[in-house]
Amino acid sequence: MPLRSPTEVKADLLRRAAEIGFDDCRIARADDPRHAGEFREWLEAGSAADMDWIARGAEKRCDPQKVLTGARSVVTLAMNYWQGDWDRGLQTAAPTRGRIARYAWGDDYHDVLEKKLRTLDGFLTAAGGRQKFYVDTGPVLERDFAAEAGIGWHGKSTMLLNRQFGTWFFLAEIFTTLELPSDPPQVARCGSCTRCIDACPTGAITAPHQLDARRCISYLTIELKGSIPPEFRPLMGARIFGCDDCLDACPWNRFAQISRESAFAARPAVAQMRLRDFLELDDEQFRVLFRGSPIKRIKRRGFLRNVCVALGNVGTRDDLPELRKAALDHEPLVAEHAAWAIKQIEQPSRG
Repeated sequence: MPLRSPTEVKADLLRRAAEIGFDDCRIARADDPRHAGEFREWLEAGSAADMDWIARGAEKRCDPQKVLTGARSVVTLAMNYWQGDWDRGLQTAAPTRGRIARYAWGDDYHDVLEKKLRTLDGFLTAAGGRQKFYVDTGPVLERDFAAEAGIGWHGKSTMLLNRQFGTWFFLAEIFTTLELPSDPPQVARCGSCTRCIDACPTGAITAPHQLDARRCISYLTIELKGSIPPEFRPLMGARIFGCDDCLDACPWNRFAQISRESAFAARPAVAQMRLRDFLELDDEQFRVLFRGSPIKRIKRRGFLRNVCVALGNVGTRDDLPELRKAALDHEPLVAEHAAWAIKQIEQPSRG
């Protein structure tokens, strides 16, 4: 069998990626990331908060050869997860329902994308390559490679923007020793727009392209393991897992299309629950309800902590019986935030 050219391998790779559900597939050179210096400055400023795992992998993030020796190309892939705006009516009709970031409505994207990456890894291995692949799980400055390959451009929110999907897509990468033809980057199209910066409830986007994780609601509700600082609790509203405000504000999302991946659709059992219903979950019930969901990673204690804060912001006196039970929870983290929520609801100004 004659050897195929890099161009032929790439064409076949793109076809296979589309067949198994990826919405875009492009190639970047395995060079040092363009923003490695800014990344190091961000770490030195303490903007990563207590996410020590980011600093531990800093050198690998800045040097692809430390990820995969002999890497020549980075296959960058995107998958749209937009499910439409059906939740807006639900939230309006029942304001005491929690808000979950769209990426976590359905199945865990790590699991969904990794299965597809294994298929492409097998194809590249058959073509003579050695690979390592990641779905937000390894030491990779993934948005730099995706931007270099033309998947999108760096938005002022620090998120990657795409003309077709707006902000609603997952990224994945395959480092390979194969030298494949690279793709050109896109032109940045944010112009003078600052809607994402203006929309952030906590001022976490401190300047264009700069994010202080210590203020970010996604960090506070997902990555932070301990107590949520009291000054940020009232700003969280009904958000119980992540925050989409800077994404929702982006004008490019007017072009967003419904994802063809059904695994990312919202789970009815979760979507229909009121905030106070979550407080009744024990550990086993939590695991069952969120099996295969990204939410499972913060465990019951972290999730109910968030639920208590949300009730403190949008709850009513009807929620007090459940909160008083939660204030006696065996998890001190849950009990602490439940007590805070009770005080918020019992304020005279809340009626």
